[in-house]
Parts: sequence; C-alpha cells; structure tokens
Amino acid sequence: MKRSTFLHVALLSVLGLLFTGAAQAADPEVVIKTSLGSITVQLDPEHAPKTVANFLRYVDKKAYDGTIFHRVIPGFMVQGGGFKPDMTEISYDAPVVNEAATSGLKNLRGTISMARTSDPDSATAQFFLNLVDNGMLDPNDQNPAGYAAFGKIVGGLDVIDKIAQIPTTTVNGMGDVPTKTVMIESIRRK
Repeated sequence: MKRSTFLHVALLSVLGLLFTGAAQAADPEVVIKTSLGSITVQLDPEHAPKTVANFLRYVDKKAYDGTIFHRVIPGFMVQGGGFKPDMTEISYDAPVVNEAATSGLKNLRGTISMARTSDPDSATAQFFLNLVDNGMLDPNDQNPAGYAAFGKIVGGLDVIDKIAQIPTTTVNGMGDVPTKTVMIESIRRK
C-alpha cells in the first residue's frame, strides 16, 4: 500500500471514530436541580423522539421550575413535574403519543419515563425516575402500551435514593406525597 493511500485511509478511520463519538455525545442532557442535589439525565431522541421533544418543550419554557416531587414510592419510583408545593397543578400542553411500544427502551433503574393516566396517550409534563428495574412498566401482555422511557440518569443517582427515603403521607386525597417537600428548583439543558 502506498504511503499516501495508507495515510488517507488512516485519516478517514480517525475521522469516522470522531464523528461516531460526536454523534453519541449529541444526545441532549438536562440537569434537574432539586433541593436535595442535582440529577443529570441523558435523553434519547433517537429512540423516543416525540417524548424527548415534549419533555424539552416544558424544559425550555421553564415549566418545571418550582414544581415538586409529589409522589414517592420506595422500591419503585419518584414522580414529579406536575405540581407546585401547594399541590396546584401546572398548565399542560397537549398529550404526547406513547412511544413505549416502539422505542425499545426499558424502565430500568435510573431511567426517566413519562407518567400518564390509564389512557396510554395521556402523558403531558409529569415524569418519573425509576428507583429499580420496573419491567412491569414495559409493554407486556397485561400492559400492552407500557410507560415510555426516554432517557437515563448519568449523574446524581444517589439523589433519587435520598428522595425515596423521605416518609410519605396523603395530601388532598393524593397518596405517597413526601412529608418533606422536595423542590425541583429548575431543569435546564446542559
């Protein structure tokens, strides 16, 4: 092989590796700043594009600022993004189509997923962070629609474990509300 051909092939190989790394690094990250510490979440727009776009729309308009983690179930998940400390709901946009069955993403420990009602396509702003592997939330025979995971925690996993240790109570008929308010001070793109 000629030296110039070898150098050309080597350069293309290096550029290919760089672009592959850049593409992987392109997944957006957000920082959830809470009253107990920060959580960094890497979103997955390749597998859950509509869900990620929906979430980032709320992030960009700062809708999550001053909300709380309003539902905490140890050994399961922590949920937030829909209520202020006085338990009033935030304003919601139109629901997003549930991508759980098409994304291939699983509800594993440290993943972020959309909360919804019994209507599979009812998710708006509320999200939850999985404390454990929650396979029963993935599409299955009993739950064909599943719950759409759309990213994973890449920093601050210990923060959700701290949230899970707070005792809960019932407030205004809503159960599993932490007795100590855990604020979502802000969520911003990194």
